Amino acid sequence: MGLCKEERTIRVMRLFKTLFFLITMVISLLLFSAQILLVIADTLLPSALLSASLSFQNISSHLSNYDFHYSLIDIPLISIIRSAVILCVYSLCDGRRLSRGPYLGVATICSVCSLVFVSLKACYVFGDSWNSMNYMEISLFLCSWTLAVAHVVVAYRISCRERRKLLLVYNIDIEAVSACKTGSFSRYPKVLQDERMK
Repeated sequence: MGLCKEERTIRVMRLFKTLFFLITMVISLLLFSAQILLVIADTLLPSALLSASLSFQNISSHLSNYDFHYSLIDIPLISIIRSAVILCVYSLCDGRRLSRGPYLGVATICSVCSLVFVSLKACYVFGDSWNSMNYMEISLFLCSWTLAVAHVVVAYRISCRERRKLLLVYNIDIEAVSACKTGSFSRYPKVLQDERMK
C-alpha cells in the first residue's frame, strides 16, 4: 500500500512539473513571439470570419464580380498583405533597426492605411442600414480594426524592448571604458611590460 501511494505521489508530481513546463513555454512564446502570433492571427481570423459569413459559392462570386461597395473579400486580403509586409520587415531588421527604424514605421503605416481602407469600406458597405447588418460582417470589420491596432502596439513594445537592450549594452560599454580611463585596470599593462622585459 505504501508503494502505491508513493507511486501516485510521484505521478502527481510529474504531472504538475509537466503542466508547469508547458505553461511557462506558452507564456514565453506569447511574450517573445508576439509578432509572429499576431501575424498568424491576422492571416487566419479574417479569412475564417469571411468563410463563416459567406458560403464558398458567394466567395467565388465575390472574387469574380468584385465591387468595393458590397464585396468583403478584400478585407482578408488586406490583412494578409499587411501581415506579410510587417513580417518581412521584422525578419530583416536587427536590434538597432527594431529599436528605432523601419520596423515601427512600416507597421504604423501599414496599420493606418488598412484602418482607413476598412473604415471607408464600412461606410460604403453598411451606409444607413446598421440595423440590418450581419453579426459576422460586423465581427469581420471589428477584427480587422483590432488587429491593425494590435500591430502598432506590438511593434511599439518590441521597439521599446530593443531600445532597453541597446541602452543596457551601451551602459556596460561606457562603464568598461570609464574603468580603463580611471586606471582600475592599470596593473595589466605593467604585467605585460614585465613579461616583455623577461
